[in-house]
Amino acid sequence: MASLSKLSNPNPAAASVSSSFRTRSSHPKSFIGFRSLTNFHAKLSSSNLSFPSASEPKPSLIVRCSQVDGNGSSAKRTVLHDLYDKEGQSPWYDNLCRPVTDLLPLIASGVRGVTSNPAIFQKAISSSNAYNDQFRELVQSGKDIESAYWELVVRDIQDACKLFEPIYDQTNAGDGYVSVEVSPRLADDTEGTVEAAKWLHKVVDRPNVYIKIPATAPCIPSIKQVISHGISVNVTLIFSLARYEAVIDAYLDGLEASGLNDLSRVTSVASFFVSRVDTLIDKLLEKIGTPEALDLRGKAAVAQAALAYQLYQKKFSGPRWEALVKKGAKKQRLLWASTSVKNPAYPDTLYVAPLIGPDTVSTMPDQALQAFIDHGAISRTIDSNVSEAEGIYSALEKLGINWNDVGIQLEDEGVDSFKKSFDSLLDTLQEKANSLKLVSL
Repeated sequence: MASLSKLSNPNPAAASVSSSFRTRSSHPKSFIGFRSLTNFHAKLSSSNLSFPSASEPKPSLIVRCSQVDGNGSSAKRTVLHDLYDKEGQSPWYDNLCRPVTDLLPLIASGVRGVTSNPAIFQKAISSSNAYNDQFRELVQSGKDIESAYWELVVRDIQDACKLFEPIYDQTNAGDGYVSVEVSPRLADDTEGTVEAAKWLHKVVDRPNVYIKIPATAPCIPSIKQVISHGISVNVTLIFSLARYEAVIDAYLDGLEASGLNDLSRVTSVASFFVSRVDTLIDKLLEKIGTPEALDLRGKAAVAQAALAYQLYQKKFSGPRWEALVKKGAKKQRLLWASTSVKNPAYPDTLYVAPLIGPDTVSTMPDQALQAFIDHGAISRTIDSNVSEAEGIYSALEKLGINWNDVGIQLEDEGVDSFKKSFDSLLDTLQEKANSLKLVSL
């Protein structure tokens, strides 16, 4: 299998990455979800600090993209280039860690954007020494733990945005985005989510940042409001067709409410989750246990995604949409998320290969990305057999599978998972600060 670590690295000097914030505004803690920790203002001598050496190797869960062969040759064309050039699908990378220059060989291989979430940052920050120096400076300067967390995250997002800005410029704001999510604690807070999104957009201060907002019922109105403020949004945690349609409507409503004459720089993606759908529905099918039920295992997620694409085509056509197009509006692209295969019995490109289509995004973690680079095939598959997808969708309903109930359960589990990752990371940072006598409770 092709290794991402062996992809040739373009000239790093061509991508200057800022190591400081362009904007340093104080954020509204009540909106971002901050813990009420006591600020520690006294600076301790450096002799009290005992951070591990930054030269220690990273855990294997982080791709060491910077380990290239050093031959200085330009990167070879990969299947990812063909995916975009021939079929109009943008391959993105579902991971982010320091140094962000590790992304350079991935960009050279055809990756056109990056997604992140609280779980990704939990792994990156808690398992790496690359954040230690900035973390030490932040807590010494009096930042509480959650304030420090957000500054660590914002720096990574800013620096990643700088790397992808050439793609953003070349595509006239069509691609080259980096996503950062509001606090998962705000999933049930409409106004808090709006204020958090506005703050993140302001402090990151990059044209190609996507603010991620979950597609929970309380956050659907938040999406409309944030879009109306001219802020580009990645709507995440979409698990059902009904919720997806509500997301599209929120995007259209937001564009119409913006009052902008030029909508070309207000864009959005709708992150439709895939593999988790099969994980849950497969369990339900195994409980039913009939031959018909067992035969449908591993088919639900792709079928629903294919129908989501049909809904996308329907909603982004007609008089209402054409009126927005005249103002420069861009379609809210479908983004396939959760593309790693959870069941080892399934093909390792199951949630990538059947979902190829124009004006879509596929964001892939290491496993899926490496598999597709190694043996992915390029052809338009997303609408190659819509009738089969409709048949699978209906057959599951006849077996008693309630798609809306599945969506709600997966949404609840997704929000809960991100909250746990977020809280776990804050606890880890608190423990690190305590062990170094940086913060007193």
